[in-house]
Amino acid sequence: MNKKVFRNLSYGVYVVSTLDEERPVGCTANSVMQITSDPATVAISMNHDNYTNACIAKTGTFAVSILSESSDPGLIGTFGFQSGKTANKFDGVSHSIRDGMPVLNDCCGYIVCRVIDKMETSSHTVFLGEVTDGDVLSPAPAMTYAYYHNVIKGKSPKNAPTYLPEEDTAQAAAPAKWVCSVCGYVYDGEIPFEDLPDDYTCPVCRQPKSKFVRK
Repeated sequence: MNKKVFRNLSYGVYVVSTLDEERPVGCTANSVMQITSDPATVAISMNHDNYTNACIAKTGTFAVSILSESSDPGLIGTFGFQSGKTANKFDGVSHSIRDGMPVLNDCCGYIVCRVIDKMETSSHTVFLGEVTDGDVLSPAPAMTYAYYHNVIKGKSPKNAPTYLPEEDTAQAAAPAKWVCSVCGYVYDGEIPFEDLPDDYTCPVCRQPKSKFVRK
């Protein structure tokens, strides 16, 4: 089976959030879809290893912040390449509480859901949520996963349903470039990497210049 065929399906880029007691938690996701319109229901897919998964199961509620093409790419790294078990991802991130759930302000829209059912797979939980609140926050076009890969030059977190091991292989086979060792961002700017200022940070995960390796 050629798993690359799944890349022909349409995906967005989202931050799914909930609460750990009173602490907001969340992670980057790309598998979110509307199931019905009346009543409005949404399905999300969460890896078992994501701390957000356990928190959603406990609270029975989640929110989806829909990232736009103008959203700060650093949000993807903040919520996608570190664990909520050890990091307070919402620290320093502008957000609001909508219907009791944390929602990013830098997004084009949000949805809040109450879990009404779930299905377990070998690696992910699919939560089905009835929508209790939602709104459009910006006219900016929603970010697609293709835009994330082709324009932002990011790669899939290993917990993402669309992650392919071939991404790492292809990266290793490509001409030598400077690559962020945390999120996989490939620097392709006009200025030689060695000439970038020492305070340069990865545009996706905000890690310092020292985290880049030549591959």
